[in-house]
Amino acid sequence: MTNESSTAKVSKGDIVHVEYNAYLAEGGMLFDTTNADKAKEAEIFNENLTYKPLPLLVGGGRVFPGLDEALAEAKVGELTTVEIPAEKAAGARDPKLVENIALREFFRQEIRPEIGMEVNMKNRAGTVVAVTNRMVRVDFNRRFAGAALRYEFTVLDKVEGDEAKIMAICEMDYGTAEGFRATVADDRIVLYLPDVCKYDQKWLLTKYKIVADIREVFGEVNVELVEEYLKKEEKPAEEAPAAPADEKAPEEL
Repeated sequence: MTNESSTAKVSKGDIVHVEYNAYLAEGGMLFDTTNADKAKEAEIFNENLTYKPLPLLVGGGRVFPGLDEALAEAKVGELTTVEIPAEKAAGARDPKLVENIALREFFRQEIRPEIGMEVNMKNRAGTVVAVTNRMVRVDFNRRFAGAALRYEFTVLDKVEGDEAKIMAICEMDYGTAEGFRATVADDRIVLYLPDVCKYDQKWLLTKYKIVADIREVFGEVNVELVEEYLKKEEKPAEEAPAAPADEKAPEEL
């Protein structure tokens, strides 16, 4: 990561690394963090997640609008606290998005609903809020809809250098930059893909995000995604070990 002066200003279009803690404004419950210790203390630790500073494209719409705005006004190295109203977070809560669904619909999908369970019904994500003998009440509002949020965050650095920015975009969109390589020349960017992309279904959708974000940062450039199928090197024939000086080779026996 690039060292930045503590007075460096963040602007829309910058790629930055951010560490943060996110709370409900009312009650102060921690619901998200980049710090593993804090996640464990709050009993929200998820062993499937990696807790580390996140790469973000400022103004890229990857976080709540209120947080995006605060990032664009932040300074590198400074701790910033911002309270975000519901309309600039998960939005207003819509009572019409709380629906009753027949219990048998869950059984058809071999789901035994429980309160708090996250489910996907008819291609909509929701949370089970009540279960009766015949019906299940599901809230299809976005998580924290209607709630004000508080973020404490620090921008650790701004990513500098063309290749470093492309790698940060890969990590941001695909979850890792491991195995990727990039070359940049004028209006042409070539991104060489790791072997895992050849058979990963997730990549089929992610590649469009990566191309869009590259163009967001670099302008309307040509982007080439290259799968490499390299020729296998032939192993040299192994020579038979020489017979010890005081012994005869087999053909001499």
